[in-house]
Amino acid sequence: MKSQIAMKLRVAVKSRVVTGVLLACAASVCAAQGGWSPQRNVEIVVGSAPGGSNDKTGRQVERILVEHKIVSVPLTVVNKPGGGSTIAFNYVSQHPGDGHYLMVGTTALLSNHIVGNSKFSYQDFTPIASLFNDYVVFAVNAESPIKTGKDLIARLKKDPKSVSIGFATALGSHNHVAAGLLAKAVGVNARELKVIAYKGSAEAITNVLGGHIDLVTTAAGNAAPHVAAGRMRLIGVAAPQRFGGALATVPTWKEQGVDLVFGGWRAIMGPKGLSAAQVAYWEGALEKATKVPEWREDLARNFWSDDFVKSAQFRKDLDKDYADMKAVLVDLGLAKQ
Repeated sequence: MKSQIAMKLRVAVKSRVVTGVLLACAASVCAAQGGWSPQRNVEIVVGSAPGGSNDKTGRQVERILVEHKIVSVPLTVVNKPGGGSTIAFNYVSQHPGDGHYLMVGTTALLSNHIVGNSKFSYQDFTPIASLFNDYVVFAVNAESPIKTGKDLIARLKKDPKSVSIGFATALGSHNHVAAGLLAKAVGVNARELKVIAYKGSAEAITNVLGGHIDLVTTAAGNAAPHVAAGRMRLIGVAAPQRFGGALATVPTWKEQGVDLVFGGWRAIMGPKGLSAAQVAYWEGALEKATKVPEWREDLARNFWSDDFVKSAQFRKDLDKDYADMKAVLVDLGLAKQ
């Protein structure tokens, strides 16, 4: 009798174990089928101060994702300026595998590592999607004696240190590279340029408007409002063709006899170790965001070039961009071979 009771107990225990395993497996299958989605507030980290093009990107992404109910949880833009975005990189890297942390990625992630300003490289993060390209413009105070691109070239050839050049966010950034490429294209040693790095483009622009520096290399969208207000003048754009709208009269560098086309991509990246499901969720959400009318309007307003690239291709592009950027920085004397 006791033996029969013991056998019944063992059978009951086995039954509960098997049932538990089956339920767990069923839950796992459901989760796999349903994919991943954020369950709490999501931070979009920006490596520069409020007001610049990186900040505008983060805030536009946040606004569209929330207003169009593409994402069902709150999103917060968190500015972590300093160190040429290294502070932001460090912050995001502290949350491996957590899809609730995103960051606005720029070519600074490549250049900072190449020149030795940061230990972080693009391989320390998860590429989710590249959103657009942002071509560099060269701008001066409206009262500056530098009226055209040819005036700037003449000054640089006579004395490279006679023109103080400001940009964000660090030495070796793509805005710095743009200035160096101009110098190289016109036969001036880029290492002799007088350059000043600011925490954000807004700060660099404030200094050129105040007459503290002569020139700023920045995104067209940052300069356009000041051009419209008559406070700033663009003397050249490093785009393959002229912009439209309020900047339609500004010539490209190619039109002025200088072979210079250069800009930087703007992307959304996550910490290292994001799962395929997490990447797929954010990739899909961002693709939806870039198709709404407000996004298209924002591209035109900020003079951004539409270029949405998904995670897998973006990862391949980063390998090539890193090699290309390193070659430029070495050639300009900003990095070692």
